[in-house]
Amino acid sequence: MSRGRIRKALSGFYYVDVDGETVTCRARGKFRQEGRSPLVGDWVEVRETGPGEGMVWEIEPRRTVFDRPAVANIDQLVVAASQAIPVTDPLLIDRVSAIAALKNCGVLVCVNKCDLKPGDGLAEIYRAAGFPTVCTSAETGEGIAELTELLRGKLSAFTGNSGVGKSSLLNAIEPGFSLRIAEVSEKLGRGKHTTRHVELYRLSCGGEVIDTPGFSSFDAQELDLELKEHLAESFIEFRPYLEDCRFVGCSHTKEKGCAVLKAVKEGAIPKSRHQSYVRLYQELKDLRTWNSRGSR
Repeated sequence: MSRGRIRKALSGFYYVDVDGETVTCRARGKFRQEGRSPLVGDWVEVRETGPGEGMVWEIEPRRTVFDRPAVANIDQLVVAASQAIPVTDPLLIDRVSAIAALKNCGVLVCVNKCDLKPGDGLAEIYRAAGFPTVCTSAETGEGIAELTELLRGKLSAFTGNSGVGKSSLLNAIEPGFSLRIAEVSEKLGRGKHTTRHVELYRLSCGGEVIDTPGFSSFDAQELDLELKEHLAESFIEFRPYLEDCRFVGCSHTKEKGCAVLKAVKEGAIPKSRHQSYVRLYQELKDLRTWNSRGSR
């Protein structure tokens, strides 16, 4: 039995890195019976059945897991943003960071395209909220060394709205990165598949990154009800104040005696972060009402 990490999943096959060698595996039938599947990023026990072939025999406990896209053990989501075209709505960053908090996954905020428009104002919001934050330009190289250092020793996935430069950032960190992915895609005949595969790549800095289209849009609708129940604590800078509100069940939106609102007024919590919280609160509240009606 050997231990390895799943680096790619495609058409029912799992490609496991075992001591630098790739073992092509199927999964044990018991996983299907138990209603679970191995995921890219999983650490697994492999029982080899032949040269370069084997079975995924056991799945080690996961630190984090995402359903869409299906990946495990991500250490941090790198949320790429921009103050140039396109201008990132802070709500996108705040929604992703809230979901990450539910998953016990770290968040790194990267404000890109700073050669076109400085991102210091946006970056300061997230530094004040307690997130590692870096300003970069994939074109000039500004901040790339700092970003690279923050990826070292971690498994990261990049997300952010279209056009903010996620691919350019990865190419600045790892020259030729997109060429590597294109080469793999050509070999796999990606055009013949209806769904792009998920793959884990090593970076020369000592980090790893997940390449998947799912994190580009980060569709997390299935988590909305859970997020509704834990929204306040998913805003990490709210946590020190949640027990100090005057009323039990405070929504932290407009109540008198709300410690969170007091912290916002005093500048301890960034105003835009609370505005995003209120927008999410209202969105999730309405969604739950709609779900309740639809289930009758």
